[in-house]
Amino acid sequence: MDEAIRKADVLIEALSYIRTFRDKLTVIKLGGSAMEDADALRATLQDVAFMSTVRLRPILVHGGGKAIDRAMSAAGLKPRKVQGRRYTDDDTLNIVVRELETINADIVGQIRGLNGHALGLTSTSMPCLWGERLLLADGNGARIDLGRVGHVTRVDGGLLNDLCAAGIVPVIPSLARDADGGWLNINADTAAAAVAANLRAEKLVLLTDTPGILRDRHDEGSLVRNLDAAGCRELITQGIVEEGMIPKVEACLESLK
Repeated sequence: MDEAIRKADVLIEALSYIRTFRDKLTVIKLGGSAMEDADALRATLQDVAFMSTVRLRPILVHGGGKAIDRAMSAAGLKPRKVQGRRYTDDDTLNIVVRELETINADIVGQIRGLNGHALGLTSTSMPCLWGERLLLADGNGARIDLGRVGHVTRVDGGLLNDLCAAGIVPVIPSLARDADGGWLNINADTAAAAVAANLRAEKLVLLTDTPGILRDRHDEGSLVRNLDAAGCRELITQGIVEEGMIPKVEACLESLK
C-alpha cells in the first residue's frame, strides 16, 4: 500500500510537467558518466521511454567519448583534444563511427527492452545531420584544422518531427554527412544544440560529468547558474571557461538562437 501511495505521489507531481510539455520536443544529450554507469543509463532511458509514452516527445543525441578513448588506446592511438574537440584523422574517424554506431544500437535496444519505441538514425542507415568541416580560431588570426571534425549545417527536422509524432524516440549519434557523403565527427553538445535550435525544441538537456557550466572545471563553486546569449559570448571571447567546457557554452549559445 505504501509503495502504491508513493508511486501515485510521483505521478501527481509529474502531472503538471506532463501538461506543460505534452507534444513539445525535448532534446537530451547523453554523454560522460551518464553512459558509463549501466544502472544510471538504464534509469535515464526508462525516463525517456515514459516521456514518449505520455507524449513529451524526447529526442536523444549521444556521444561516446570514453568508449572511443578505450578503442583508440586498444588500437595504439593517442587521443588529442583541441579546444574541447577530438582531433580526428582518418584512423580516428573509423573508430569514432564504429563505436558510436555500436552505442547507438545498444541505446535503441535498451529503450525497446523497456517497452518503448526507438529508432537509431545512424550515418549509414538513416542520417539526419549534415555538416561542414570545422576550423577554429587560434587567437592570432590563423585557423586550426581539426581533421574530420565538423559542425552541423542542416537537420532533417521533418523526419525527426514525424518520428516523435508517431511515438518513436529518435536516437542520433554525433556524426554528420558532408557534401561528398563522407563522415564528420561532431561534438555531441553542439550537435544536440543544433537539433534543438533547428526544431525550436522546448528544452535542451545536457547530461554530462559536470554539474553545469563551470568557470573552473575543478571548482564546483564556480558553477554559472544563469546564462543568456550575451553571457555565452562573453565566456567564450574572454577565455573565462576552460577548453573542455567551450563546446557546452557554445551549445547553450546555439540553443538560444
